[in-house]
Amino acid sequence: MTQFKIILAAACALFLSGAAMAGVPIQHWTSPSGARVFFVENHALPMLDVEVDFPAGTLYSPADKTGVAGLTSGLLDNGAGDLSEDQIAERLVDLGASFSGSADTDRAGMSLRTLSSAKERDGALALMRTVLSQPRFPADVLAREKARAIASLQEADTQPDAIAGKRFAAALYGDHPYGRTATVESISRIQREDLLAFHRRHYNAKHAVVSLVGDISRAEAEAIAQSLTEALPVSDEQETALPAVTLPEAQTLRIAHPAAQSHILVGLPANRRDDPDFFPLQVGNYVLGGGGFVSRLMKEVREKRGYAYDVHSYFAPRLQEGPFTIGLQTRRDQADAALKVVNDVLDSFLKTGPTGAELKAAKQNIADGFALRTDSNAKLLGFLAAIGFYQLPLSYMDDYPAKVNAVTAKQVKEAFARKVKRDHLVTVIVAADEPADKADPAAK
Repeated sequence: MTQFKIILAAACALFLSGAAMAGVPIQHWTSPSGARVFFVENHALPMLDVEVDFPAGTLYSPADKTGVAGLTSGLLDNGAGDLSEDQIAERLVDLGASFSGSADTDRAGMSLRTLSSAKERDGALALMRTVLSQPRFPADVLAREKARAIASLQEADTQPDAIAGKRFAAALYGDHPYGRTATVESISRIQREDLLAFHRRHYNAKHAVVSLVGDISRAEAEAIAQSLTEALPVSDEQETALPAVTLPEAQTLRIAHPAAQSHILVGLPANRRDDPDFFPLQVGNYVLGGGGFVSRLMKEVREKRGYAYDVHSYFAPRLQEGPFTIGLQTRRDQADAALKVVNDVLDSFLKTGPTGAELKAAKQNIADGFALRTDSNAKLLGFLAAIGFYQLPLSYMDDYPAKVNAVTAKQVKEAFARKVKRDHLVTVIVAADEPADKADPAAK
């Protein structure tokens, strides 16, 4: 067993017991580079977790080159400075550290996990600085990753779940960037110069959010944040102005496909990450379809009628209005019957809201389970990064259980009435039984 694993095993129990009980004191400042920094000091483990995020998600990709955000993020550590991708990987192994890149609709960035001992920590942070500020995006690596992405897209374009997801996003958001997904054509158009330009424009110190959790002091955190961001591109350009999300008209899209199972999605753009309805919607959704076997959708669709193995609902709040989604798969000859039950359950919930017993159970589950969502450095880092990027209150994690417990049935009903409007609900059914002359022509 390596030294890294021994340290983790020895300290894990102590850390978990303390993290679940204690509050989370978040320190925040702006570094001289202009980056916003968020720090939780935690000496229970000799570890440091760091994440640097930027407003560089798919929301900011050019319309004709959707996919450039993901390729930029994915290729950061595939060659940087005077190091090749193999040399970067070898250094990480030698240091006992790991990188993780990510890009979603709103943000992109990189996280690092390293031991907090000076030699390993400093070496890993120096490598992270190089990767973030001096990516090379080698032409041969880009060609390889484009080929992989295209092959993956070609395969996905035959799968009913992927088809449903793409058509659902397009129907919900239209020309808004949230409605775009990468295609073979958009990936094929991306060149190395596009990645360099995207990095130069969006991986900017003034727009960076640095999150740190672990075994360092405030002074060390300040030095680390400045070092990681001072070498980033500098630009006086304002961040890209984002178009407003407009609600779609209610419609049902039936898409032909030979699959035996129909894939059904129902939803609409709903709420932003900073929405004041966030907690009533989370609590209410637990009752509707987010609570597994205790949710209304699961009881009515699966347990009573056996129409689907799984049926669920969720809100995915984003920088702008993210989707509310109900999803299920069912035998294609009973798709319409299953969809009717889904709509009946939703209509009933919109009309009455949760019962007292449902509300109590939902609040108890969400509030009591919150400690398990913050019981490690990595989980804390995820919350810290979200708080920083979406500019949520620093007391967000400490306030979470109380805000959940404060939700009333009236608030749930009113929040759903504001955010889930029948006149704007979109339904997508892939592998729908319907005469060919009525099938969605775009699917042909």
